[in-house]
This record gives sequence, structure tokens and C-alpha cells, in this order.
Amino acid sequence: MHQTKITTLLALLFLSTTFWLSAQEKPAFAEEVKALTQKNDSLWDQNRETIVFTGSSSIRKWDNLQAAFPEHQVLNAGFGGSQASDLLYYLDTLVLRYNPSKVFIYEGDNDISAKKRPREIIGTTKTIIAKLKAQNPDVKIVLISAKPSISRWNLRGKYRRLNRKFKRLSKKDEALLFVDVWNPMLNGKEVKKDIFVSDGLHMNQEGYDIWFNAMQNLVNNP
Repeated sequence: MHQTKITTLLALLFLSTTFWLSAQEKPAFAEEVKALTQKNDSLWDQNRETIVFTGSSSIRKWDNLQAAFPEHQVLNAGFGGSQASDLLYYLDTLVLRYNPSKVFIYEGDNDISAKKRPREIIGTTKTIIAKLKAQNPDVKIVLISAKPSISRWNLRGKYRRLNRKFKRLSKKDEALLFVDVWNPMLNGKEVKKDIFVSDGLHMNQEGYDIWFNAMQNLVNNP
């Protein structure tokens, strides 16, 4: 009997400790998103029309994004390593709070690398689009194609399928636009090698110059 009580107490202690530890765990990206939101809050002028760029590290590392489009108020809400599901989770905090007139989204790169299927990514993207339009029916949403990269070139077939789905999705809705950064980053049938930093995944300034050229009309036009 005594042994049974001890076993029961130990089990209860284990359960309570597990519950306490799980309660202390923060959602992925919580600290990064908090810091990013504080930064953007300090930059944001609510009296000006706002354009938000969001998505994974290819957006986050676009350091001169505002300087690239000086005639507009542009907020960088990219957070490294994110997937479409992460953006959906933080959409209110990172995007909707700024009531943007235009939103550029770069997700899918990490999703494919994490072995998510294009269909699943598109499903999550549709939910993101619905939330954006629920707040502002006139919002313009730009889906940025997945980019090619040296380190993930073996996944190029899946990225191409995802990009085709993004493009088809954009044709079904006047509020959606699609920008292709895949083809401009190719040299023939191979990815350009001189537009990446040493990890073969993230871009150097030459890579971002390609992105700028692909997106400038979409930023500048109403």
C-alpha cells in the first residue's frame, strides 16, 4: 500500500512538472516576432499608406528594403526559418496590425525543404489570403515565387510545381498578383552561382537587385 502511494505521488509529480514545462514553452519565433513588431511599431506612421513584405529569411535579410522604395512606407516583417503556417499564426501581429494596402508574401521555400506538399502550402496560403481580405477587401496581395538556390537545387522540381500553383492561384483572383523570381535567378538551366552568400541559400546584394527589378513595378503601381 505504501509503495502504491509513493508510485502515485511520483506519477502526479511527473505530470505536474511536465505540465509546468509545457506551459513555459513559447511558440516558435515568439521572441523574434516580438522584437520585430517593436521595431516596426517604432517606424510605422499610421497616417501613411503601408506596404508590408513578409515571409522567411529571404525577406528578413533584405536589409535595404525601405531604402529601395523610398517613395513608399515599407515595413519588413520577415522572420527567418518561417513557413506558411508560421506566417498564418503571426499574421495579426506581423501584418494586419499595420492595415497594409499591399502585402508581399514569400513563403514556401522552407516548407518544401521540410517536405510539405505544394497542395498543403497552397491551402495555408489561401487561409492567409482570406484573413488579409477579411480585414481589407481592397488589399493587394503579391505572391513571390519560390527562388532557386544552390543548396536546395535538388528540390527544384517541387519548387517549380509550387510556383505553378501560386501562378494559377493568382489568376483566379484580381486581388492576387504573382511575381516570378525563379527564372531571373537562372543562367540557362542552372542557378546563378554568384548571387548567393557562402551558404548557397541566402542572397547577396546582386541577388536582391534581381528581386528589386522583378518587384519594383508591383510596388510603385497602385
